[in-house]
Amino acid sequence: MNETATVAVVPGDGIGHEVVPAALEVLDAVADIEYVHVEAGDAVAAQRGTPLPEETLEAVSEADATLFGATGETSADVILPLRDAVDSFVNVRPARTYPGVDAVQPETDLVILRENTEGVYAGMEDRLTEDVSTLTRLVTRSASRRLAEFACDYVESNDHDGFTVAHKNNVMRVTDGLFVDTVREEAAARGVDVDEAYMDAMATHLAMDPAGYDVIVCPNLAGDVLSDLAAGLVGGLGLLPSANVGSERGIFEPVHGCAPDIAGEGIANPSATILSAAMLLEFLGADDAARDVRTAVEATLADGPRTPDLGGTATTDAVAAAVVDRLPDQ
Repeated sequence: MNETATVAVVPGDGIGHEVVPAALEVLDAVADIEYVHVEAGDAVAAQRGTPLPEETLEAVSEADATLFGATGETSADVILPLRDAVDSFVNVRPARTYPGVDAVQPETDLVILRENTEGVYAGMEDRLTEDVSTLTRLVTRSASRRLAEFACDYVESNDHDGFTVAHKNNVMRVTDGLFVDTVREEAAARGVDVDEAYMDAMATHLAMDPAGYDVIVCPNLAGDVLSDLAAGLVGGLGLLPSANVGSERGIFEPVHGCAPDIAGEGIANPSATILSAAMLLEFLGADDAARDVRTAVEATLADGPRTPDLGGTATTDAVAAAVVDRLPDQ
């Protein structure tokens, strides 16, 4: 990162107003960033009649990257338009275990690359009659190829042997058939090895032997479900970061929700948001800073302090301060 980057900051609702400031404290310790603070979510909707004000959409559209917290009931009305605004065609969700954190499957270390614009999340629903409603599943060759290109770049740049495609083309023969064929074609052209698995069978295999997977490429809904399953293997959603990546901009957010049951208590685990900030740094080209942040988070998870969800008694601010203290030259 050779010049000052502009980052839009959207805390959202609930614990977003606690974990996002914690992540900003860490970012400030390692990078020179100009922030644009904007709001979205349930509280904004109650005050202004819309969960996504125009100035928020504009700020996210123009910033180099966005750090996003979490929203409540209005989540789909906020994050989906924001992803569209930055042309976010892939959702990157790493899931790995950390020292000091109990995990169902301690050997888990994988990344899910999820198509982010199509499938059943394209918003094409209709109520035809009182008895009948429909949902149209959208899959295009162009979006499938774009995801495949990203996946090939990802495995090559991260020294992976290849990736596994999760799909259900034995049932959704036309839509998933197009998706899988396109991914296969792109991988073959790039010389990248590809395995395949039906998404339902993969759910079982992931739970029993996650070490069998490294990078998983899948359509939108499958990626949503499988990544949450992976979260359960490593200790919960509170540890998982994510990136919504476009060709020029990205939105970085923890996978967990706004947790209204603990909002305002100052005990939310900021780890996922800080790790999302590390992905943001990497996206901006600050690889060394991103590595330093991840190392500091891992050391804090291993040695404490820890928030109550991990068996500790520390506050959100105390964990953030411990991460900062473990950064180089602090």
